Amino acid sequence: MHSISVLRVAALILACLLGTTVVPAQSAPSGAATKIGVINILQAISVTAEGKQAAAQLDAQFAPRQKELETLEKQVNDLQQRLSAGATTLNEQERARITAQGTRLAQRLDRKRNEYQEDVSTAQREVVDGIGRKMMDVLNRFAQENNYVAVFDSSVQNSPILYVAKNLDITQDVIRLYDQAYPAKAAGAVPANKPTPAPKPATPPSPKPQ
Repeated sequence: MHSISVLRVAALILACLLGTTVVPAQSAPSGAATKIGVINILQAISVTAEGKQAAAQLDAQFAPRQKELETLEKQVNDLQQRLSAGATTLNEQERARITAQGTRLAQRLDRKRNEYQEDVSTAQREVVDGIGRKMMDVLNRFAQENNYVAVFDSSVQNSPILYVAKNLDITQDVIRLYDQAYPAKAAGAVPANKPTPAPKPATPPSPKPQ
């Protein structure tokens, strides 16, 4: 099993980013220098502080289920090895029992793996959709304020971009601006313990009537 990473959902990211390889900027002011830029959206989303934090949270969230899948895989493999090693020594009844057990475990593994992959994809899509939409806002502002007439995404599959000069790559600029606009949320602070109230002085008992 591989560690969960936002980079594993490239197709989802591209769908969230409206399926375009070009981000048009507004018309540049008359006489202003116009520029063309290139950005690696996949890298930008995953390298932002919010992206790193989200990836770590997904890892922690799905780690127990990933461990469960690894355990089931090992159990299935162990049964297959027992059948292979005992090909000439196991009696028919024992071989049938191990085979049936392995079939049940393999079916359970397939079901849990499919559920895991669906849940991971859903969680990743939610994260990427949120970050991707805000990233587009930051990118559009950056392009408009700096007179970019077009910005191309170099991370798109089958991208027509074959060469990019370093001075055209605005990935780090957009990451920096994104982190300024949307800093990662601090981990929840542990509330301070409330001071224990001082005990009230004991009230002396009322004198008994004579």
